[in-house]
Amino acid sequence: MPKQSKRYHSATEKSDLSLPHLLDQAIEVLCQMEKAKFDETVELSVALGVDPKQTSHSVRGTVNLPHGSGRKVVVAVFTEKPDEAKSAGADIVGLEDLVSKVKDGWCDFDVAIATPEAMKQVRSVARILGPRGLMPTPKAGTVTDDVNSAVQAVKAGRVEFKMDKTGALAVIVGKRSFSPTQLIENTLEAIKSIAGVRPEGLKGRYIRRMSISSTMSPGISLDNTVFSQL
Repeated sequence: MPKQSKRYHSATEKSDLSLPHLLDQAIEVLCQMEKAKFDETVELSVALGVDPKQTSHSVRGTVNLPHGSGRKVVVAVFTEKPDEAKSAGADIVGLEDLVSKVKDGWCDFDVAIATPEAMKQVRSVARILGPRGLMPTPKAGTVTDDVNSAVQAVKAGRVEFKMDKTGALAVIVGKRSFSPTQLIENTLEAIKSIAGVRPEGLKGRYIRRMSISSTMSPGISLDNTVFSQL
């Protein structure tokens, strides 16, 4: 059995992390934990009651965090109108030149946005962007003619979530430097967004288990009965 860290033992002295906590209680426990020397990211982890092998059970979406994610997001825009993207606040702008750089393995950005017209060229690097979670998609709001709104939304705190091969997903809900109220409100908005993309025809419980954690902390189990309708 692996040896548990001092941080883990310190956390479990305050609360049994395996027992379900109400969201405000979980955030309180998290905020009492020892902090790292950097501003840790706080994530909501969710186990879904779906069959990952069924394409109709795919879960993907976005959430507009009311208090932002706390991250500095580098946005790349594939477009034939670079001036519009730059004025919107995009960090990297281009089309043929940008596609060429990606083909060479360069992907130093966090979010990619593309116009529908530019997607004709962006599809040529789908095998590079896709596995990194960077491929623009209409469902995520990253394929659009309204580049200005898309860039501003991402910069303001819109984050994407996507189910993995095990039927689980994780979504950023803030930083340890956030106040408890900010973390609670961001987490509630994330849960609401995940609930909003429940696959049609899915029977039984959609959200099975949830926990919240920071980069260096153990996960704190959330009371799922509060969200029993999901």
